[in-house]
Amino acid sequence: MKPERPRVLILHNVPPEGAARGAWRESDEGVLAEAGAVAAALEHLGFEHRTIGVAGLRDVASVLAAAPEPVVFNLVESFIGAPAEATCVPALCRAFGKACTGSDTPCLAAALDKGRTKAILGAAGLPCPRGVVVPVGERVRPADLPPGPFIVKPCASDASEGIDARSVVAGPGAALTRAVRRVHEEVGQDALVETFLVGRELNVSLLERGGAVAVLPLAEIDFSAFPPGRPRIVDYAAKWLAGSFAYRHTPRIIPAPLPKARAREVRRLALGAWRALGCRDYARVDFRLDRRGRAWIIEVNPNPDISPDAGFDAGFAAALGAVPISYADFVAAAIENALARMPKALPRQPHRRTPRAPAAGSGPVRIRRTEPRDRPVVLAFLAETGFFRPDELEIAREVLDDALAQGPGDHYQSFVADEAGRAVGWVCFGPTPCTVGTFDLYWIGVAPSRQGRGVGRDLMQFAESAMAHRGGRLVVVETSGRAVYDSTRRFYRTLGYREAARIADFYAPGDAKVVYTKPLRLAPAGRRKP
Repeated sequence: MKPERPRVLILHNVPPEGAARGAWRESDEGVLAEAGAVAAALEHLGFEHRTIGVAGLRDVASVLAAAPEPVVFNLVESFIGAPAEATCVPALCRAFGKACTGSDTPCLAAALDKGRTKAILGAAGLPCPRGVVVPVGERVRPADLPPGPFIVKPCASDASEGIDARSVVAGPGAALTRAVRRVHEEVGQDALVETFLVGRELNVSLLERGGAVAVLPLAEIDFSAFPPGRPRIVDYAAKWLAGSFAYRHTPRIIPAPLPKARAREVRRLALGAWRALGCRDYARVDFRLDRRGRAWIIEVNPNPDISPDAGFDAGFAAALGAVPISYADFVAAAIENALARMPKALPRQPHRRTPRAPAAGSGPVRIRRTEPRDRPVVLAFLAETGFFRPDELEIAREVLDDALAQGPGDHYQSFVADEAGRAVGWVCFGPTPCTVGTFDLYWIGVAPSRQGRGVGRDLMQFAESAMAHRGGRLVVVETSGRAVYDSTRRFYRTLGYREAARIADFYAPGDAKVVYTKPLRLAPAGRRKP
């Protein structure tokens, strides 16, 4: 009997509509072709699947909180006005216990910033053209420039957005100033001024299957039809504007006609770039050759366009076909990789009674020790509160998993408020290391639909009683100074907590850490837990 195939959620960003469509409409809409291709492959493979578009990070949390699918095929490339937030999707998937295809958050975040990518590659000893970042509003300083000629690119865009023939300039002067200003004003990003290599251009696709990373057949962009004086670059028109000269005259040659030694070197460098940035599942590395034929890395794309019908950007699918590897096999490999990265299921912990505060038994909500079945529910309502960033939700997941893996007498003490068999609140606390009788309250959260009904108060009173029974004399709570946490701080104050310290800019600029403390009444010695 074949094992049951997991259900898959195809998640993609929603292209802008109406006045928000902007200058890059074609590249924005390319994600729909990707989602359609993956859906067709899953249909062919027999996977049950759904496709959902999201407009922002909060939409992602809401979708994941309610999604029954254990696997997310991540096609979220950018969000309107907040492109960097799209890199957090894999971290959110992990926080919700979902397997996620493609590269992880640190890799996506690094690759989004071309200046940071260049630094990472250079630190790994990989060759890339010299460049300098010119922040928005600043001017080019000639003393900082690398050798010319130059190509000027937006620092945080892909799909060749913001790049055209005017992006290539011969040297310092008015043309370079205009190219930088155009990136600042039209794209709204810092500009990368990079040495332009006038030689050949290569696309190298990589695929991870069965625990190994394979470099697919090398591809070369054929610029032979370009007239003299026209920059030989793959600009936005070449990728997306079907009626343009560049689109019609930049065919791809697979395999690229390279000497064997040069091809081996390019493959080695592509693997080096994959490892330096920590890519997963699939990626594309772009190269330019200099006049002497040496290869230089100009971009690492950990989430390239994977649609078979995306015009120029169908390069990844074309490389698959040159092996040949079917598109369905590629999709299946990405899902298998994602599932293999998921931690094994945690063993169910035996239920043991723990002393309860008197208020905990006064209504339909009872307090019990956290069980593995509570995990997705707790993570879901923490995300629904809207208080926590993706990295904070990831910490909550780690604490919850550690608590579930430990026994009742270990460090993390984790309990839920149970209403009709479903967790509607969570509290986690434990003794502070290297102290006598001090306890930390690590997390407390209540489902938004149950807030204002005393659930949080019951959880706090229960936690304080349990700490006291374990010899606690002082409880410490840390929270944010942001305005969104005003109600949280009021909640602690109404329960008798007093502000003991405030550290400005601790969590982030403008986000202070506020420390509250409350003395506990020690339980009589004979009533303490052993």
